[in-house]
Amino acid sequence: MIGFLRGKLIAKAPPQLVLDVQGVGYEVDAPMTTFYALPAIGEEVRLHTHLVVREDAQILFGFAAEQDRLMFRTLIKVNGVGPKLALTILSGQSAEEFHQCIQNSDTQALVRLPGVGKKTAERLIIEMRDRLPSLEDDNDRSTLPDTLISGRVSASPKQEAITALCALGYKPNEASRMVQVVATDDLACEEMIRLALQGVAK
Repeated sequence: MIGFLRGKLIAKAPPQLVLDVQGVGYEVDAPMTTFYALPAIGEEVRLHTHLVVREDAQILFGFAAEQDRLMFRTLIKVNGVGPKLALTILSGQSAEEFHQCIQNSDTQALVRLPGVGKKTAERLIIEMRDRLPSLEDDNDRSTLPDTLISGRVSASPKQEAITALCALGYKPNEASRMVQVVATDDLACEEMIRLALQGVAK
């Protein structure tokens, strides 16, 4: 099991980033909460990781904070919740917000997330209420400012944001509408995604 990675950030295009760890490039899928905390391209970053092994693939997931990894691991133990849906949930809400939704049995907030229907929301509340991980202060989360995404140079920040939302489970038309509402010329891709997700959560 790979517990963490520390290396140079080579590329980031949500929901995937690439780390150069002593000459080996690791492709890592991460929630948007982690992308908000990433440093600039070329700088060093340390991520808590979880490896998912399937018959057709080995997928490495990375998290800026240990509490996010704990929440991810708790989520994928719920019947009907796979790694992709868990990543979507942690992209749409912070671990603290999700913790609050479960404690308050707030199904309305959960069903606003793509892939989470009423039955899934109810199952999450029932199965996770007694096994939510502790949300103590985590000093591992980066406090560096948001930066521009480096990756497909032909795509604009707006298109990158739409692509990222589609990867998180939103339909193309819905993702486009969400980005159009918040997009301005001076916003970086990550900030557009953040604002779009916040708009859905309201």
